[in-house]
Amino acid sequence: MNSDVQTRFHVTVASDADRDVLERLWVMFSHDLSQYNRALPDHDGRFRQERLDAAFGGEAGWAVRLIHLGGSPAGFAVLRALDNSPHVINSFFLVHGARRRGIGTLTVKCIVEEFPGRWSVAFQDTNEPAAAFWQRVCKSIDPAAMEEHRPVPGRPELRSDTWIEFTVRG
Repeated sequence: MNSDVQTRFHVTVASDADRDVLERLWVMFSHDLSQYNRALPDHDGRFRQERLDAAFGGEAGWAVRLIHLGGSPAGFAVLRALDNSPHVINSFFLVHGARRRGIGTLTVKCIVEEFPGRWSVAFQDTNEPAAAFWQRVCKSIDPAAMEEHRPVPGRPELRSDTWIEFTVRG
């Protein structure tokens, strides 16, 4: 990553003031994933966003981070189980214009270093760019990272998710 990107990049704890921005980013995230999970918007044209709502609803162990590049929002991370182990990167998204620049890797490392210990993240193998990203990033953090396939709860028609567990040393 070039130093210009690093100086313009930052991750912040999302607040209620960020909710509208995050909801707009969530639509882009959900649209991207719909080609893999076959999700459709509801009758109002909205995708499910209960994970984002949980993070903003004050549920224990949930948090949201907003990723910025310069003055622009560039993505987000929804985290859960921060009060348990393993912690979970529940949802992660970068807008297309911020991808393939090292920002995703830098973001993940910044986030997990806040909460040392065991972490896990899930992705669909059919989402080849995401699979390659998560395998590369998790192995760079913990060369002993382990993968396993787990059925998608309530969605027997979908292929199993791949979960990677890794440890962040404190």
